[in-house]
Amino acid sequence: MLTTYTVDNGALLVREGPHDVEALRRAIWIDLLTPTQEEERMVQAALRLEIPTREEMQEIESSSRLYKEDDAFFLTAPFLYGMDGGEMGSTAITFVLAHNTLATVRYATPKAFAVFSARCHRTPAALLNSPDGVMLHLFEQIVDRLADNLERIAADMDRASQSVFRSAKAKVKATRKDADLRDVLITLGQVGEVTTRAIETLLGLSRILTFLTAEKATAVRKENQTLIKSLVRDVRSLVEHANFLNSKANFLLDAVLGIINVEQSAIIKTFTVASVALMPPTLIASIYGMNFERMPELQWDLGYPMALLLMIVSALLPIVYFKRKGWL
Repeated sequence: MLTTYTVDNGALLVREGPHDVEALRRAIWIDLLTPTQEEERMVQAALRLEIPTREEMQEIESSSRLYKEDDAFFLTAPFLYGMDGGEMGSTAITFVLAHNTLATVRYATPKAFAVFSARCHRTPAALLNSPDGVMLHLFEQIVDRLADNLERIAADMDRASQSVFRSAKAKVKATRKDADLRDVLITLGQVGEVTTRAIETLLGLSRILTFLTAEKATAVRKENQTLIKSLVRDVRSLVEHANFLNSKANFLLDAVLGIINVEQSAIIKTFTVASVALMPPTLIASIYGMNFERMPELQWDLGYPMALLLMIVSALLPIVYFKRKGWL
């Protein structure tokens, strides 16, 4: 889908679908979402440059993601999407910064794009003043969205950790405790995935900003250069926070696995004591189950109750011994 954003006398004009070349050249922002070959050809003809293919966007070399051709800058980075929909992932998005137009090429829709588009309808003059300004304000929206996501998963992790430690201290049913531990493990897995993908997005943004800083004389207008410094600080702080959350998640994961090991050890200890306590009675029963012709005890009137009593005593003695040792 091809969408253009054009500011005319302070009013925003948003148009979707086929465009002529002149309309594309007047647009301040061209947004290509899963573009067709025809849409790519129209944009390439209007901007007089080549739009990278999806396969080219997936390449991981820095020279393939950040480069300059003539007066246009091609900036590609992975971005987190799908936090609200439940199908989270990372998608490569390319920003083509030409002299008068910004073109974005993407195959998924991060929430920041939809939010930024809505903001453009409210204040088009402030956000769509120049192609580099559009890109930097869009980066700001992406960073704000990442910060919100990190805050949310941090709150989820705190609630999960409090729940599991509360269950570990309290005497609750085993089924309830198992459910709490399972929920915490799921939450920690989500935290690890989100923080990893968020760090990937932030590192991609950091590389783009570093590249723009080196080329800011030609890539960014003077009035927008302060935005780069602000974005660099925000990205750096979010990377540190995401790393902190990742470390905290690993610590909680170790703690939860430790609690699970303690629970399993207690269960194994119970079975061990039971097996040891049943060994002497089993030995006695095995002896009197042998088919020898001469076994004097078989002729006793009290042989059967004596054998039962002997088995009971032999089972209780190990239990008493374990209790005296503090093993139970």
